[in-house]
Amino acid sequence: MSVSEREIIVKEYLIAARPWSFTMSIISVTVGVLLAAADGDISYLWYAVTVLGIVLFHAAANVINDYFDTRYQVDGIDSPTAKYRTHPILSGMLTPRQTLVEGMVLLALTIAIGLTAAVLRSYHVLWIGLVGMMTCIFYTAGPVKFKYHALGELAVFMMWGPLMVEGAYAVQRQALSMKALCVSIPFGLLVALVLFANNFRDTAYDSRHEVKTISILLGRAKSHHLFTLMIMAAYFYVVGMIAAGVISFWGLLIFLSLPQAIKLIKTFREKIPDMADALTAQFNMAFGVLLLIALFLENVVIY
Repeated sequence: MSVSEREIIVKEYLIAARPWSFTMSIISVTVGVLLAAADGDISYLWYAVTVLGIVLFHAAANVINDYFDTRYQVDGIDSPTAKYRTHPILSGMLTPRQTLVEGMVLLALTIAIGLTAAVLRSYHVLWIGLVGMMTCIFYTAGPVKFKYHALGELAVFMMWGPLMVEGAYAVQRQALSMKALCVSIPFGLLVALVLFANNFRDTAYDSRHEVKTISILLGRAKSHHLFTLMIMAAYFYVVGMIAAGVISFWGLLIFLSLPQAIKLIKTFREKIPDMADALTAQFNMAFGVLLLIALFLENVVIY
């Protein structure tokens, strides 16, 4: 096998992992570490190890999701997923077996890093990792199939909110934090919003394939109301944390993303865009980075 052929294979496996989505995971980990920095010294080595472990976990979740969606014939040639990104199986880039093997290898690497962190840093990583791993597998795999029973948003909220933030904090401080739990809520909420936007767009397709999502259960009008409510809730929640003294006034930086939020709500009211998840992810990124900067100013620079 030539060098160029190896490079192509590596690129295909990398595309299957959807690396452009990893930013959300890195933000959640960084939030936990910033909160830990306010309580004492932190280990940058373990910050890097935690980021690596979470990125591998995220990649495993993406790959395993594609495998089971294809296996259960939820993803097909005519599915919205195949139109808006390169699907590893439907595009012919990887076989179902290759996709499953990639997912299992990524999950095994995640488990190895998680067990190491649990032994050397905090036992909390063990149970947090176990819950996360089970959620990752059964997100689309039977018998649970969270995604197919209108529980996908809840699963994503828990993983990218409380579990990741508290896990990152525990690696640094060998303990859990009520503040970390509180601060994790808007991050988890807006990652769940990205999934909700994706499912909102795919309502017609999913209903034909007997996939139950919140948007299908609510209908178009109520789904738009919920979409708007989730965005408003993120802002009001941060204001509530400031009022309660959980975070400082720097949290008001999130309102720099308000014009983007208003534009997003108006866009969804007129017509659900083909790039619904991507546009929502851009808003999530803006809000998340601004809140991350606020936490950095509060806990590192000003503290």
